Amino acid sequence: MKLILLGAPGAGKGTQAQFICE
Repeated sequence: MKLILLGAPGAGKGTQAQFICE
């Protein structure tokens, strides 16, 4: 899951990654 945060935090996945983190 952290791969999404470090993979593309500013590619529109930042919001989705934040939701997955929760």
